[in-house]
Amino acid sequence: MTRSLDTGRGDAPRTAPYDAIADGYAELNATSLLNEYYNRPALVELAGDVAGRRILDVGCGSGPVLADLRERGAIVTGVDASAGMLEQARARLGTEADLRVADLSEPLPFDDGTFDDVVASQVLHYLKDWGPALAELHRILTPGGRLIVSEEHPTALFLSNRLSGGDREYFGVHERTEEWTLGGRTAELTFWDRPLHAMTDAFAAAGFRITAISEPAPAPEAFDRFPEIRKHESGRFLAFLLFVLVAEPSR
Repeated sequence: MTRSLDTGRGDAPRTAPYDAIADGYAELNATSLLNEYYNRPALVELAGDVAGRRILDVGCGSGPVLADLRERGAIVTGVDASAGMLEQARARLGTEADLRVADLSEPLPFDDGTFDDVVASQVLHYLKDWGPALAELHRILTPGGRLIVSEEHPTALFLSNRLSGGDREYFGVHERTEEWTLGGRTAELTFWDRPLHAMTDAFAAAGFRITAISEPAPAPEAFDRFPEIRKHESGRFLAFLLFVLVAEPSR
């Protein structure tokens, strides 16, 4: 059954602006270093063997990760707060794909224990308070199911702020607003940045156990397309931080 979800004031993720830039955002993601050659392959690698597993991608955007997981045999469902982004996902996945408009700040339209895995890629940072959303994701997962999370690396955000002349401290939860112009259209997006300990505390409070933390390298083909990234032998750089979490049985 579904449950009510009290998020408190000001916690609704402001992703509706993606409707305005859906076409341009999908086009950018298809070729960008951070999305196509870094985040997407890292998520799929962490997911591993997914054949036959029921997987929800919450905040699925234009559906690239869903497409990869489905190709590997997963039974996939996607939700996003932006109807415009779901149009892009349907064009990629086909009209029969299970895609629904849903907001992570509200109860999700699924019964308890519906999914074996949930992917939350670059979506939690639209929420000031992660607690209610993580509790809802725990509810729709089977006991022992996995939540695979990708977020902006808090150290990268801190360094970027300081290098650009800012004075934000690392600790605490901070609001960040950016204006994006893509495909000739502009949207204002609001994010909530938090330190690593705030992330892990929220996971634990919601009943998740961390089984993996990844600071991935780019996909091998990235080095041919973006040779400038090989500044160091490893080719690694700070961008995203990924987690694999296991839903512990509710007490």
